[in-house]
Amino acid sequence: MSDEKNLSDDLNDMLGDAKEGAKKAADKASEIADDAKEKAKAFANEAKETASEFADDAKDVLSDGKNIAIIAHITLIGWIIALVMNNNNKSELGSYYIRQMLGLIILGFVFMFIPVIGWILNLVMLVLWGLSLIGALSGEKKPTPVLGEHFQNWFKSL
Repeated sequence: MSDEKNLSDDLNDMLGDAKEGAKKAADKASEIADDAKEKAKAFANEAKETASEFADDAKDVLSDGKNIAIIAHITLIGWIIALVMNNNNKSELGSYYIRQMLGLIILGFVFMFIPVIGWILNLVMLVLWGLSLIGALSGEKKPTPVLGEHFQNWFKSL
């Protein structure tokens, strides 16, 4: 019987040690979980601040007429993108170069169907496009030589 009692006492001691170890492990896990929660909150706050800054920067880019003016010079698709961007948030410079580029695009399209003379005129259109792009890059409203003022009048609804 004494062996059984010793064995029972040993088992009780072992169970007590196991319970104590489990309690220590649970306390440590709780401590780690609390630390992880704090880190997650800090990360979430930092992510919110960064997203807010990004949104502000995106609004600045979209509202900047210079960017819209430059995008309008990048093929017909760029002109369409610039038109959509400008419709969402009108800017005087963006509208100006959208009108300039529409005139140049239409003239280039028309000259494309005229043999020889049209090809030479398209080379002239390339130079005018370059001058217009330089004006857009500088952020100044420089009309395209010869027809720039007419483009502004013809397409003033844009």
